[in-house]
Amino acid sequence: MPSVQPPNVDSIDPTLDLFAEIDRLRAERKAVILAHYYQDPDIQDVADHLGDSLDLAKRARDAKDADVILFCGVHFMAETAKIVNPAKTVVLPDLAAGCSLAEQCPADKLRTFKAQHPDHYVVMYINCSAATKAEADIICTSSNAAKVIASVPADRPILFGPDKNLGAFLIKQTGRKMDLWPGACMVHETFSSQKIAALKAAHPDAKFIAHPECEEHVLALADFVGSTSKLLAYVQQDATPKYIVGTETGILHTMKKHAPGKQLIPVPYEDRTAACQGCNACPHMKLNTIEKIYLALRDLEPRIEMPAELRERARLPLDRMLAIR
Repeated sequence: MPSVQPPNVDSIDPTLDLFAEIDRLRAERKAVILAHYYQDPDIQDVADHLGDSLDLAKRARDAKDADVILFCGVHFMAETAKIVNPAKTVVLPDLAAGCSLAEQCPADKLRTFKAQHPDHYVVMYINCSAATKAEADIICTSSNAAKVIASVPADRPILFGPDKNLGAFLIKQTGRKMDLWPGACMVHETFSSQKIAALKAAHPDAKFIAHPECEEHVLALADFVGSTSKLLAYVQQDATPKYIVGTETGILHTMKKHAPGKQLIPVPYEDRTAACQGCNACPHMKLNTIEKIYLALRDLEPRIEMPAELRERARLPLDRMLAIR
C-alpha cells in the first residue's frame, strides 16, 4: 500500500454543511458512495449502498451509471472496486486505511509458498492486496467461503489465507483439509472468551453471535457464527430479544436500524496492552470521516490506480468467485 500524506481536513471551510456538499458533489460527479458496515454511523447513513465485502464487490462491478466510485472502507476493498470496474474513477477517503490481514500476506511470500507447493490450489480471503489476489486461484469472502471451498477440485490440496481463524472454521464446516496461512484480524483476535463467558452469565437471555474471524475458543461459545451480513440477518430474523455481538462495533448501527426492538451488547476485548483503547473497533476503518469523504469527492483524490497487467491478473480469481452462485 502506498505511503501518503493524510487528507488536509483543516483546509475545509468550517461553515460548510458537509452533508449537503456531499450530496451536491455526488450528483455533480455522478458518484456512487459504497460503505462497509464497519464504518462510522454518519458514513453508513450517507452511503448509496451499505454492505459486506461480497455485496460491495458486486455493487462496484455493477455501477454502470456512475463515473466515480467513492469507497468508504479499507484499501483492499477500493482496490477490488477498481479491479472489477476499471473504467471508473475509484477514490478512497484515506489511503492509509489498510488491513492487518492484508499486511500479513504479502505477494512475494505467497509466491514463495506456491513455488514450494506447486500442487496447492490457493484460496485467498478477499482481505488481501491486489498483488496477493493476483497470485490466487480464487478469492472468497466470509459470506461465500464454504461455497468457494466446495468448488475446489477434490484432488487438489488447498492453501487458505490469510485468515487462519476463518480457515479453521471452514475446515470444520466443510470437512476439507487445508493448509492455513498464519494471519489474523487485529480486531477479532482481541476478543476475550473470559469476558464473553461472564457476559453470557450476566445475560442468560442473550445469544452470543460471532464472526468466523474470531479465535476458536471464542467461536466455541457462540450460538451462531456467520459473516457480517449473516449476523445482521440473524438479528433481524431470530426471535431472541438480546444479543452479544462478536464483531467490529460499526455493525451495531445498522443492526439497531433494522432490528430496533433488540438489545445489542458489543463483545469486550482482552486488555492485552495498556495502550489498547477501543480494540473492538477497527482503527483502519475509522480513518474515513465525513470530512475526508467531502474532500475525496471535491478533488477526486486519492485515487486507486494499478498497472493493467496486475489488475487483469487479480481479476481472474475475483471473477471465479463472482461466478459462484
